Amino acid sequence: MTKRLGHVALALVGATALAALFAAVHASAQDQNTSQTPAPFMGRGRGGPMGPGGPMGMLPMLPHELQLTATQQDQIKAIAQTHRDEWKALADRARSAHDALNSAVTADTLDETTIRAKSADVAAVDADMAVARAHVHGEVLQLLTSDQKAKLKTLKAQFNARRPAPRGQR
Repeated sequence: MTKRLGHVALALVGATALAALFAAVHASAQDQNTSQTPAPFMGRGRGGPMGPGGPMGMLPMLPHELQLTATQQDQIKAIAQTHRDEWKALADRARSAHDALNSAVTADTLDETTIRAKSADVAAVDADMAVARAHVHGEVLQLLTSDQKAKLKTLKAQFNARRPAPRGQR
């Protein structure tokens, strides 16, 4: 249960996670495209640059934890749908930037200048993704009641209290 709460809190911190899973479920139910393109924001660390499970995060647990109404859930789905194309474009950019960096790192000859340039490209995409998450976070936050916002704050504090200290500070 503690692990589940930690994942919920992590997803809440991003808040984009809330919108993301609804959009993924909604989009996958409607997507009739038979091309097999990778899911946006997947493939980097534990779930991709947007966090566990991508920009949608671990949404199935959130409506229960925050006691979201059906209307709020529908509004969050709408927010996610609004940002779907933006997330896909960012995911494509991130994938390309990471592939280019990996190619530079694993090239037959070391070219530090190229590696630094490709790393800067990755950082720029990561910054754009952070801004996109912040926009969605703000939109979702506006939908929450003061009690739900307080619960979100409590979950975040609980999650942060359980996180291990950085290596140098243990």
